Amino acid sequence: MIQFPENPEAYTDEIVRLMEQHVNPGLARVMRFAGLGVEFYAEGCYVWDAEGKKFLDCLGGYGMFALGHRHPKVVEAVKQQLDRMPMPSKIMFNAPQARLAEKMAQVLPGNLPFTFFCNSGTEAVEGAIKLARKYTGKHKMISTVGSYHGKTMGSLSASGREIYRKPFDPLLPGFEHVPFGDYAAAEAAMTDEIAGIILEPIQGEGGIRIPDDDYMPRLRALCDRYNAVLVVDEVQTGLGRVGKWFGVDLFGVQPDIITLAKSLGGGVMPIGSFSASEAIWVEAFGDNPLIHTSTFGGNELACAAGIATVEVIESEGLVQQSHEMGDYFMRGLRDIQTQHPDFVKEVRGRGLMIGVEFHEADYGELTITGMIQRGVIAAYTLNNPKVIRIEPPLMISREEIDFALHVFAESAQAAKELLVEVMA
Repeated sequence: MIQFPENPEAYTDEIVRLMEQHVNPGLARVMRFAGLGVEFYAEGCYVWDAEGKKFLDCLGGYGMFALGHRHPKVVEAVKQQLDRMPMPSKIMFNAPQARLAEKMAQVLPGNLPFTFFCNSGTEAVEGAIKLARKYTGKHKMISTVGSYHGKTMGSLSASGREIYRKPFDPLLPGFEHVPFGDYAAAEAAMTDEIAGIILEPIQGEGGIRIPDDDYMPRLRALCDRYNAVLVVDEVQTGLGRVGKWFGVDLFGVQPDIITLAKSLGGGVMPIGSFSASEAIWVEAFGDNPLIHTSTFGGNELACAAGIATVEVIESEGLVQQSHEMGDYFMRGLRDIQTQHPDFVKEVRGRGLMIGVEFHEADYGELTITGMIQRGVIAAYTLNNPKVIRIEPPLMISREEIDFALHVFAESAQAAKELLVEVMA
């Protein structure tokens, strides 16, 4: 039985104070104003705060908790590895790294037999950009407006929202951003100087934006025509999130380079990766196998978690579960939308990557606040605050979805009533 703090109010006050004084004062003030507590314990689809209040997690760590919190098979794999060797010596062969790389080659789309392991999604994107440049001998790349690829300098250069890019100009040169889903714009931007196109199969932070079925295949053909590479960022969409193993599987496309992170560590360890074809790998690493390295990347603990994660997705049928529960969740959300058409603009998604777009950002913000107050964790997408994201663990049950739908309906209704009051 978990023991919560004896004096939760004092505990919470202390943590908030430390956050304000030593971590991020602005963010801490926003979180305090929203009435958010201190997370203390988590299991399965649930999180408890320090006061013992239970929350259904429909945010899922922005896609990190595909297997829920503390999945026992992932935790056990990490514990066993911890007792043997948690970090690599860096001069000997690393068995968990080799076995996870083999696993990746088996499940990745197309023929991508080689994988480099790092610690995060933004590192994976950095590596993918380097790979594209080294393989093609070109440095310019096409990305999309509204995209999110991370916040280190290279990945930020690829990301498509000025509010995060502008303060750090000049960024990595050579990136041109075109509207997502607009093939004609991509074609117009393509030249013989372009090393590749980098994009998400479904934009996550851009507002759960899904392109037409022919968009990705046409980009694939465009890259082939210009000897450019197609780099697909599956950090959020990969490993069952969209009801397929990978987002590109929705469109029948094989990428040249693919990036992963978030759920790859099973919600227990941080790990990212980028994978590519043999031709690209040989060109990138053939003349200098140490051209791209990472001290912590590919460590035994993270790779043990990664192996267990892929095995759990396979053994528990979580890709199909994501597809079925996503359909069920979206049907319920669309029923609520029909009751509030002036409030909720659209429900869209694939699998358990769902976006609920409101007519105004304030509507979404108030609804999120109401959901958290009623015991369901949610948040808006970073590049489109009109959109609430729904990304729960893939093993979420119908009963848990019904509870989330009930809370969403109540919160939307309360938000509408409050706005009417304020405007009266």
